[in-house]
Amino acid sequence: MKYSTLTLIFIFSAISCFAQKSFPDPAYKLISGTNYVASKNYYLLTLFGQIPELKKMLAADPVLSEIGRMKDERIAEAIRSCGKDVACYIQAVKFSAAEIMQVSSRLGELYKPENELGRLVNKHLLPSGCYILYAGLTGRDMLMKTWEQDAAAINHTIGVYGGGQKPNYPLIDSISFNIRDRGYPELLALNTTLSVSESKKEGLFFTPTMLFAIHSLEMNGRNQVADEEPMAETVNKAALDYAKKIKWSQYKYTLILVPGEGPEDKDTELSAGGMLRCRLAALQYQNGLAPFIMVSGGCVHPYKTKYNEALEMKKFLISTLHIPEYAILAEPHARHTTTNMRNCARLIFRYGFPMDKPFITSTAKSQSYNITDLLPARTQKELGYVPYKVGKRFSATEAEIYPLAVSLQIDFDEPMDP
Repeated sequence: MKYSTLTLIFIFSAISCFAQKSFPDPAYKLISGTNYVASKNYYLLTLFGQIPELKKMLAADPVLSEIGRMKDERIAEAIRSCGKDVACYIQAVKFSAAEIMQVSSRLGELYKPENELGRLVNKHLLPSGCYILYAGLTGRDMLMKTWEQDAAAINHTIGVYGGGQKPNYPLIDSISFNIRDRGYPELLALNTTLSVSESKKEGLFFTPTMLFAIHSLEMNGRNQVADEEPMAETVNKAALDYAKKIKWSQYKYTLILVPGEGPEDKDTELSAGGMLRCRLAALQYQNGLAPFIMVSGGCVHPYKTKYNEALEMKKFLISTLHIPEYAILAEPHARHTTTNMRNCARLIFRYGFPMDKPFITSTAKSQSYNITDLLPARTQKELGYVPYKVGKRFSATEAEIYPLAVSLQIDFDEPMDP
């Protein structure tokens, strides 16, 4: 389980805090900076670099600067001496356990409710919901926990997409390279050199390691977390413009969720299952149950497919079933049923849709019963929480689902869908 039982207890102690302070806040606007891969995976570190006064404070701190300087020396030594040793580069670039604890301790020492770090917690970490599992902690402890999570997330990315470590789902998410290939260490050496060089203008202790992780995803063609971003201005713009006119009291449900089903061959754009699920959803939409259909699924099956489940289903709904584009929301990042559900709940929250109104899932019978009967336990195991509450079932293929704000929690070990 990714998050400890103690951490989960803090969620329940934080419920009253949410009620009193409106945390998380639906009106909060996420800060993306210039890189959605970084901001969606490592939101705290993105904030460190994007809030000017906070960045200035951290860059000026002698303890953090010394930690950064020593890290630079270790990386420089790796470039000089690792040669063909892949593990040598990976070990040098990753945050060590000691480095993570040193930074955590220093951030705790620097934190004061009235300084930039205190404002970071109250104006960003709490209202964003990105680290909602830690919201019941003190501000100081929440800051330390979020740093430790982001450091672990970066290390995981480097381990998988730099060092060839097995991801959670090896058949679809593994590294693209043979790390035993003679030329591979040279790629790592170049990535390491570039990461150090590009980080100099930032002057922050964590930047070389974070850039190495981001470059590793890019080298592997694994930047899918940024697909269609900013979605509110691209693939979902028509639907969100239409949402401004909706009277929610006229609908029983916020939307109809269609979880994707990827084909198993590289030349098929949309599976037969995907087509039929779209038809099921179209029937419910035409019956007036909800103002939107949400199609959900990323570039998943087969390995490194070029076809995106959500976008292909959207095309099918429009071109074949004649559903208007303004009635379709796309969620193009989910890689499993667990995150079909989580990401749907997230978007309902982020887009300001009613959280007290259920949505419905429309899918094949087997998956529908999996969502209501088995998936909660799986999401608890894989995500550390359950992002939804099951409502009534009204057919073999449809069930009511209530979204939960805990879905906003970033997942540290799924860099293509955190």
